[in-house]
Amino acid sequence: MVGSVTRRGFIGLGLGSAAGAFGGCGSGGPMVIDTHTHFYDPARPGGVPWPPKDNAVLYRTILPPDYPLRRGPHRAAGTVVVEASPLVEDNQWILDLAARHKFIRGFVGNLPIGTPAFAGLLDRFAKNPLFRGIRIRGMKLDGALEDDALLGDLKCLADHDLSLDLVGQDAVPFAEGIADRFRMLRIVLDHLPGLRLDGGPVDKGWADAMASIATRRNIFIKVSGLVEATGKRDGTAPGDPGFYRPALDLIWHVFGPDRLLYGSNWPVSEMYAPLATVHRIALEYFTARGQDAVEKVFSGTAKKVYRWVAR
Repeated sequence: MVGSVTRRGFIGLGLGSAAGAFGGCGSGGPMVIDTHTHFYDPARPGGVPWPPKDNAVLYRTILPPDYPLRRGPHRAAGTVVVEASPLVEDNQWILDLAARHKFIRGFVGNLPIGTPAFAGLLDRFAKNPLFRGIRIRGMKLDGALEDDALLGDLKCLADHDLSLDLVGQDAVPFAEGIADRFRMLRIVLDHLPGLRLDGGPVDKGWADAMASIATRRNIFIKVSGLVEATGKRDGTAPGDPGFYRPALDLIWHVFGPDRLLYGSNWPVSEMYAPLATVHRIALEYFTARGQDAVEKVFSGTAKKVYRWVAR
């Protein structure tokens, strides 16, 4: 079990107290690497496959200068971009974007895993030191552990010393099976898969799933998707960190700071709450856990998992 904090002490920590413990990049405090952002430009020739045109919040140009927390005492020093397009050449689009914006410290791409093209594409993109792994999204994972082509490509990913991001509720049993087969592969579960929050205790089934995952030491949990777990897509997700504390307490106790890493899921999170709110929820909670927790969750664990690039 990891150390705890009293309820009174937690509630007493406002953002001002967090600033004292956390500092900021300009004041010599530990850096923040936001490990989950998406960048895209619907105005480019040919447009984009995602987000959809009817999404008034997301369908706009989103580039590194648009990230809201580029300045101020709690600014992020950099980000790991996670793919938001199924187009292979959009991996190159992000890497070209990263060449112009040092704010991008790493990139988790999207390649057609389980196909004959995968190995060659991985060789191509892995030559760029900012390419840090892939995410599997939009693929049915039930039964995928029996897919020899997929397993072969995952071995190739591990051989390149790259990471694997997974998303969705069916990612949990798949992650366990992959973790048992490829113990050197670093696996990240995005957005606390399957979590639903109403301010009360977390579902026992979800808690049991997290406890099972925690026995696989090469699985890491991204502290992202908290405001999304409220289901409040009208932008009214609660800003009180106490609302999210049952879920945060659970993952803290079963994983600890060495296997937790912060990600905002911006701009998707903007549909539920402003980025400053998303950041403050995590910042206040982990500041109450101590300086070591802050340093690990906000940059150290991400360095271990993604090997993000200092620029």
